[in-house]
Parts: sequence; C-alpha cells; structure tokens
Amino acid sequence: MKRIELLSPAGNFESLKFAVQNGADAVYLGLNKFSARASSENFDIEKLKQAISYAHLRGVLVYVAINTLLDDKDLENAIELARMADKLHTDAFIVQDLGFARMLKDHVKAPLHASTQMTVYNEEGARLLKNLGFSRCILSRELSLDEIASICSKNIMEMEVFCHGAICIS
Repeated sequence: MKRIELLSPAGNFESLKFAVQNGADAVYLGLNKFSARASSENFDIEKLKQAISYAHLRGVLVYVAINTLLDDKDLENAIELARMADKLHTDAFIVQDLGFARMLKDHVKAPLHASTQMTVYNEEGARLLKNLGFSRCILSRELSLDEIASICSKNIMEMEVFCHGAICIS
C-alpha cells in the first residue's frame, strides 16, 4: 500500500511555516500570476525561493499552482514564470489548462499534477491525463468515497483528493 501524503495549502509564508511545522508532507501554493488562489497573498519568485528552501530543508515538498485557464497572450509569460520556479526546484506544477500543460512539459523538469478544476470524475478522465503526461490527478471534489475508491483501484496514476471539501478557499 502506498503512503498517504498530507498536503496543505500555503497562501503566504506564515501559513507555509505553520503547515511544515505541523506535519505536512507537502504544500501547494500560488504565484502572484496565473493562480486560482487569487484570494491568497501568493508568492513572487523571491518569496518562492525562500519557501522552497525552508520546506526542502525540512523534507517537505512544494507544489506550485499555475492553475488558471490562460489566454494565448499569457502563455509565454506563464512558461517563463514556470521556468523560474522550476530552477528553484519546485517539486511539481498543478495545472488546469491542457494547452499550457502540453507546452510546459517541454520547458520544466518537475512533474505535472492535474488540477481539481479539470473536474476528473471517472477512470476515463484519469487515463486521458496519464496519456497526456500527468503524473497525478486531483480528483473532482464532488466525488463520493465509493467513486474515489473505484477510480483509485485502477492504479492509473497517483490520485489526490480533498479530504475536507474546498479547504483551499475555506
């Protein structure tokens, strides 16, 4: 059986420290652009550097959410932002936009996690994302425990679920 990862949102450096100090295995955070976490303070590149250093020193992974749908005019800026984050040793990118994900695979080393905003709610959706190069799927929040268990039993890829509803905005 695989180990469960406790993943916590980090809207600012203080909440990141709180998550790390209280046992999170990983944190996810947004940058100051292209993040669905707009109500959080979020991180610029310098703060991200500090956050990754702090977390990695304590054995905690950092996932960066670039999880909005992007206009064509935003793609190059989003790719550049992801490149900078990747150079800082971001552990994964959480993305929603499939076109951006396709481009991103050519520019970063970190794995891609499919955002819950993709609304994956069945085995077919998970298989599609696996074939597109995603290493983890964050399942739709509306799924029942039985539906989650059914999808996870197929061992398609790593699965992530929100254990407390829409906690990222609570």
